[in-house]
Amino acid sequence: MPDFSDLLMPVAIAIIMLGIGLTLKFKDFARVFIKPKAILTGLACQLLLFPILAFIVIYFWPIAPVYKVGVILIASVPGGTASNLITHMLKGRVALSVSLTSFNSFAIIFTIPLFVSLALSVFLGKDTEIALNFIDTFREILLTVIIPVIIGILINEYTPKSFTDKLRGPSRYVLPLLLIVIVAYAMFSGDGGNAKLILKDWHLVFPLLVINFLGMLIGFFTSKAIGIKHDANFTIAIEVGLQNSALAIYIASHILRSDAMEVMAVLYGSFSFFTTLLIGFLLKKYSPDKKQPMKKINESFN
Repeated sequence: MPDFSDLLMPVAIAIIMLGIGLTLKFKDFARVFIKPKAILTGLACQLLLFPILAFIVIYFWPIAPVYKVGVILIASVPGGTASNLITHMLKGRVALSVSLTSFNSFAIIFTIPLFVSLALSVFLGKDTEIALNFIDTFREILLTVIIPVIIGILINEYTPKSFTDKLRGPSRYVLPLLLIVIVAYAMFSGDGGNAKLILKDWHLVFPLLVINFLGMLIGFFTSKAIGIKHDANFTIAIEVGLQNSALAIYIASHILRSDAMEVMAVLYGSFSFFTTLLIGFLLKKYSPDKKQPMKKINESFN
């Protein structure tokens, strides 16, 4: 019999993505692909620059090698539903965020085996084959991300505005609350084992905080240097800096079968949503678009 969380989490994620879809139109996605600079920059940051940065940082961090592999695993997984929700909450480029999540979720079939195998070799001296099932990954992304978003868009496009507004209004409060419930359930279900892990291994949070923070900075300033608009800058920062901890937990526990690596993913999942939301808010508020009039820039600091 499947665990309750096996049913709860996919349904909750699908509801969140449906709510996000209610804020989108198909033309939003058309803009992403007509001008692909933002999505290509985001993919380059998340699939290449961020894992390399994580390797450099964690190589010199004084923790056990198995924990270092856990950090690289986290840096290798894509952004998830949480990054889409934070982008929605901060009024960023939601279509860009969803597109990056979808593309990254397919690319991990190749990138996770590459980076995790390299980390195992460098830090533990092991040659371990990592395999992700393409069909299972595709089905999961289709059912929990793509289809719910499309349904939300169809409702937004083809139903009366008054009806859509009635759905969108409560969703601003329900979606964040739903995600908090999911996190709390993961932390305290059963005998509260995950919460006990955090209390026992709290010192391991520091390298994860650094990775979270630096990931957002590399996404933000890389896209800013290329000349991408401000709303896409902090959207990319959120997508690069916030990883799918649920997927990392699954790989650590079911494929690598490492409790130590699973601990790192649980620790990361316990704080990363809130730190990413805070940093994303600060990047949005205090790093305004240079193309804005000076008056607007001054107003944003008041």
